[in-house]
Parts: sequence; C-alpha cells; structure tokens
Amino acid sequence: MRLQVKGKNLEVSESIRSYAEQKLAKLEPQLNDATQVELELAVERNPSIAANQVAEATIWTKGPVLRAREASTDMRASIDQLTEKLLRQVKHYRERRNPRNRGQSHDDAGGANAMPETDAEPQIVKTKQFTIKPMTAEEAVLQLELVGHDFFVFQNADSSDVNVVYRRKGGGYGLIEPQVV
Repeated sequence: MRLQVKGKNLEVSESIRSYAEQKLAKLEPQLNDATQVELELAVERNPSIAANQVAEATIWTKGPVLRAREASTDMRASIDQLTEKLLRQVKHYRERRNPRNRGQSHDDAGGANAMPETDAEPQIVKTKQFTIKPMTAEEAVLQLELVGHDFFVFQNADSSDVNVVYRRKGGGYGLIEPQVV
C-alpha cells in the first residue's frame, strides 16, 4: 500500500502524519502492495461548523475507487473514524470480489456455530419512471429545489446527454456529466 498524506488549509505535522500512517496501516493486510491511498486532512474555516477537523481518503483499487470522509472536533478522532469506515468498505469490497467467502468467517468456516449465509447482494426495492425534458443545469438546480430531493436527473439541453445535479454537503451543487469510454 502506498500512502500519501496531504493537508488542505493546514500544515500536516509529523505527529499527525505518523498517527495517520499508523492507523491506516490496518488496511495494509486487505490491500495490494501497489494500491494507492490518498489521505487529505483539512480544517473547515466556517465558524458555524463544530466538526471542523476533516479527514478524507481515496483508495484506488483494481476495481472501484473507495472514498470516505469523516469530520469531528479533533483530527485524531476524525482519522480514527475514517479508518473504521475504510476497514468496513475494504472488507465489503473484498467479499464482493471473492463470492466464495461470503457469509463465512476465516475462523469458523462451516463449524457447528457457522452463521447461515445471508444474501449480501444489494436489492432494488423500488423502481421509478419519469419523463425528462431537455433543460440547462441551472434549470435543473431550480427543479431540484422544488422537489426537495438531494439529486435531480435531467437531459442536458446543450449536449442531449442525461446528467445529474446534486446538493453537496459543504454547500452548493454538483453536476455529473457521464462520459462514455
């Protein structure tokens, strides 16, 4: 695992860097040696945000890119929470990659106390269909506000592609423009 620690709006001290490296080393047994892990530590400047110590990580695996973000009033606590979240994500990712291990732990594979296999596959519980009309991203944001959801799917009037606008946690909006490769 290759770890890169960066700071945003703060200088990362050596003690915080070594603490983060020590905590994120827990991921190493689960990840490939060539896996790139980027940790960004930041301090939110908004005085109305109490949990202003933010730890954000991105893990580039052979499959999906794993991301997590945690914030608290203490940077070490944020790193701890982030590490726990990443451990859960990596475990889930590894189980999905290796279906024969689903529902079994390494300690108790098929013993008398074995847990029954559960269906770990995500299930679609609702399907919704709607008509879309061409509009600009700005019109889509207005529609997003009207419906009160966190995201809105629309056909971009400029490109005729299906796009998504969404409300960002830090304020403002995001626009997703898919590109076919």
